Amino acid sequence: MFAVLKTGGKQYRVQDGDVLKVEKLAAEAGETVQFNDIMMLGGDKTVIGTPQVDGAAVQAEVIDQIKGDKVIHFVKRRRKHSSKRTKGHRQQLTLLRVTSILASGGDKSGVKAAIGAGAAGVAAVVAADKPKKAAPKKAAAPKAGAKPKAEAKPKPAKKADAPAAGADDLKELSGVGPALEKKLHAAGVTSFAQIAAWGADDIAEFDDKLSFKGRIEREGWVAQAKAKLEG
Repeated sequence: MFAVLKTGGKQYRVQDGDVLKVEKLAAEAGETVQFNDIMMLGGDKTVIGTPQVDGAAVQAEVIDQIKGDKVIHFVKRRRKHSSKRTKGHRQQLTLLRVTSILASGGDKSGVKAAIGAGAAGVAAVVAADKPKKAAPKKAAAPKAGAKPKAEAKPKPAKKADAPAAGADDLKELSGVGPALEKKLHAAGVTSFAQIAAWGADDIAEFDDKLSFKGRIEREGWVAQAKAKLEG
């Protein structure tokens, strides 16, 4: 029996016992994680998901956190005073061994879900940025002989044209328009503080998610976000 799972924007065909490298996951060596985005199951009977197969899952043991082969990027701008730049990068990966393929019951197994390290970091920053709710104040007891106040009429709700509370105007960053801002919000990025905290892995992940191909570094989003916070 084999399965086709999706993680880190890529698909992998796996069987029991297979060892594979995937985009870095938020897990320690020795932990067991579960992939729930199963696109297809094969074997005696082939099941194709729409887009995922309901209840199917793949469980794997984390062997180690490793780095991929070094990739060299060389950029030359002919009309900008012969500007040249060479940069090396080693993608962070997680080495896994597939332990079992579940055709059903994956949603009730209780095994930790496999989550990308970049997505986990963004979620933590978003949670830290959320303002804490103040405890509700107790209503004061009415004074003896006081007349009860007339109930105030509810005000009509305002149209939701303004950005969500606590969200920054990401359009202030170079190259970010309304459409791109919506994509960032959909990915959970709503503040300059989140972008300022991005590292090389986060930049590479969002380049892949948003099909930027190095645009984040070219536009200098991280530096711009830090400048916004300092200003």
